[in-house]
Amino acid sequence: MALRGYREEDLVSNRASLLIHGGTEDERRAWAEEAARNFGVPLTEIRQPQELAGALRQPNGVVFIADAAKLPLDAQGLILRCLQMQEERPKVVVGISGAAMAALTRGTLREDLHYRLHQAQVDLQTEGLRDALKRRWAQQAEVLAVRAAALKAAEEKERAAAAARRPGSVTRILPKRKAPAPARKGAPRNAVR
Repeated sequence: MALRGYREEDLVSNRASLLIHGGTEDERRAWAEEAARNFGVPLTEIRQPQELAGALRQPNGVVFIADAAKLPLDAQGLILRCLQMQEERPKVVVGISGAAMAALTRGTLREDLHYRLHQAQVDLQTEGLRDALKRRWAQQAEVLAVRAAALKAAEEKERAAAAARRPGSVTRILPKRKAPAPARKGAPRNAVR
């Protein structure tokens, strides 16, 4: 698994933007979803150039661009400016359907954008990488399922406890306080009879 610049686990957990090429769109999206889960933020998926400017202005989050080679070159320039200028920016996961070098050769990917992303680049065609990712995602799915089951069990337990505390049940009946004796009208207290 030859990844450039960062280890595979670091690519998901750090704020570095990422270029993923090769593989299917679902595999590239799964990588972006994993990063969003890691940061605890929603995933913003971009398909149209009009959506790009607003998504890149958010200070946190994960922005997934399914296929940057399908975006016009000026829209790719917006991505580049975001990566160069903004200190507080979202993690940008840029996907390309084929090989990155082929997109550069065809002129559908800006060379300066590719240069900016080349340290964090993943080629899903690398032998063994896809299988390793599928195993890791399956393990994560199991962990998420266990967490969801534990959360659901805790909610059910809380709901049962709340039902047991409803008014009128034994747990809610308090001992009655004695009412103060009514004061007698008539002779003052100190009077002798």
